[in-house]
Amino acid sequence: NKVFAVCVGRPKDASWHAACSEAGATMREHAQHDTFVRKELDHKRGRFPVINAGILHGQGSKGAHNLCVHGHDETLNALLGSKAIQRVAVHQSESLKLYFPRLYDYYHLRQTGVLAHDSTLRPNFVRSVFACSAFNMGDKVTTCSHRDCMNCPFGQCAVTAFGAYDYTRGGHLVLEEAQLYIEFPAGSLILLPSATVTHANTPIQEGEMRQSFTQYTPGGLFRYYDNGFRTESQLFEQDKEEYWRIMGEKDTRWEMGLGLWSTLDEL
Repeated sequence: NKVFAVCVGRPKDASWHAACSEAGATMREHAQHDTFVRKELDHKRGRFPVINAGILHGQGSKGAHNLCVHGHDETLNALLGSKAIQRVAVHQSESLKLYFPRLYDYYHLRQTGVLAHDSTLRPNFVRSVFACSAFNMGDKVTTCSHRDCMNCPFGQCAVTAFGAYDYTRGGHLVLEEAQLYIEFPAGSLILLPSATVTHANTPIQEGEMRQSFTQYTPGGLFRYYDNGFRTESQLFEQDKEEYWRIMGEKDTRWEMGLGLWSTLDEL
């Protein structure tokens, strides 16, 4: 009876709708005035402008680093500095803490450890436990069927929708393996394991608008922490005994990861 995803919904605070409207408007405005290259407009998630930002490890790097966002400094500063987007980011992080407390502790330990190890790293949001963000921008964000294979397999991705659309006629969230087709109103949040569950959104109606904001942590960043802030090749060279111990844990990591998920009884 493990819970693999949670439709968190929307806070009852009357100001939440205004905050989400402001967040969506900020993303839409900067998408209109910024210039994007082809890979930022046509990618595995769909055909819309996207900016990814945050801390990761991998792609040949020796240490953790902030993702380089070429040509979007002004836009990224505006997005990360938006009080409305900051509020949404904290809501996502606190929702992970509420519904998946063990997983939250796993994230928090590694996020704070990586930041303490390298003071040059800049988190997107100080009060968020997630390392990375994706700003899915434009007027009509519709994601195609995909999995985010670089994310932690047992981790949770937080997705909040913005915009003005009839959620009964479009913008549904589709979880393919679970055969779920979920109404997803603007301002709502879902937590889901985006690396293992194939997911997508349905198109919205003509004249409507939709954007989305997600937070996640790449699995490579967790691996970097667990290796003592070393790559696997560095770990092998420096401490073969520890290397083989960690390699041996890979066979049962899926079981450990499931243990971090909550049960229905716990919720």
